[in-house]
Amino acid sequence: MSHYFLAVAVIAGANLLPAFAPPTWSILVFFTLRYHMNPVALVLLGVLSATLGRTILAKVFREIRTWLPKGYVTNMERIGAKIEKNPRQAFGLLALFFLSPISSAQLFEAAGIIKRIKLGPLLFAFAGGRLISYSIYVSGASVLKETSLGQIVTKELTSPLAITIQVLMILGLIALGNVKWNGGRK
Repeated sequence: MSHYFLAVAVIAGANLLPAFAPPTWSILVFFTLRYHMNPVALVLLGVLSATLGRTILAKVFREIRTWLPKGYVTNMERIGAKIEKNPRQAFGLLALFFLSPISSAQLFEAAGIIKRIKLGPLLFAFAGGRLISYSIYVSGASVLKETSLGQIVTKELTSPLAITIQVLMILGLIALGNVKWNGGRK
């Protein structure tokens, strides 16, 4: 039972990080292979833990938005207004949280900064998408039988592609808030 608690803590902690955390699927695969845990229970706990971590991350960014440049926050709010006014864009946002193969940290940071975006539907979409993807990864865990958690973390932290993607996502978040959005005018 303690391995399940450890998995929950590691997954929630990784999902609290704004960047450079190992992907949750790799943590799930490690725990499945290393401790021979029940894959169904582990996937369900993984989804709940990841969702909890992303919830806290978004709420932290909602609180620290006052520390960000006012113009940046205003631009992010204008994006929120555009999304709010157009149901297609709102659906697209939910689809992004459901299907996104990329790190979701920056998506939740942006959602946290934009107060008008309701976190509940995004978290539900995130959890639904992760339920599917985590199930696939844990089911295919036999490929990683010889990999340790340290190797996975080291690979994710030192891989040029992983570093580049994280840096680009952070720069994208910064750029998004620096665009002068027109607040819904055509």
